[in-house]
Amino acid sequence: MSIQVVIADDHPVVRDGLRLMIEQSGADIVVAGEASDGLEVLESARTLPVDVFILDITMANLNGIDTIRELRRRTPGVRCIVLSLHSTKEMVDEALAAGARGYVTKESATRSIVDAVREVHAGRVYLCPRIAHFVAEGSLAGGREAERRDSSALSGQERKVLQLIAEGHSNKEIAALLNLSANTVHVHRTKLMAKLNVHKQSDLIRYAIKAGIAKL
Repeated sequence: MSIQVVIADDHPVVRDGLRLMIEQSGADIVVAGEASDGLEVLESARTLPVDVFILDITMANLNGIDTIRELRRRTPGVRCIVLSLHSTKEMVDEALAAGARGYVTKESATRSIVDAVREVHAGRVYLCPRIAHFVAEGSLAGGREAERRDSSALSGQERKVLQLIAEGHSNKEIAALLNLSANTVHVHRTKLMAKLNVHKQSDLIRYAIKAGIAKL
């Protein structure tokens, strides 16, 4: 039977390119659906027979890391591959800890994505050559301490609030989107600043972007 794949990225051009690569690879992989954000991914998981999800990390509404966590909560055996511009050790570690079984950078996707799908579907872990090299050598540059903070220390709800803050939503809008009270959102915002040791909303936004939780 063919491997059923869902491609999730907020850029249609990226999705089109991945679909073309997969369709040209042979009959063993079929693109069963596409999604532009994490919420659409969850809906695909509910309505489509999917073997492997390919997910960008920085998607609107629900980012790729949190989407993987939710997919695995709902379906523990689900197989996910991260496709990302980010190639830091912290990001790779977080994706694997969330349950991803593959990690491919966008620059290597044309060479790696089909192999990644086949390997992950077979139950193995796949890291594209660039990532595998960095992980093996342990030589990824860390950058400034503020950029190295481990976002896995944040709860799932805090990560959702942080993403929506970075996307420009007000406390009231976040409360409506997450079905929370405005006061609860304010408490989450305060805790985020304390955990990340930042003092301005601009610093929260900067952190969210650098950590791949949100995008510009």
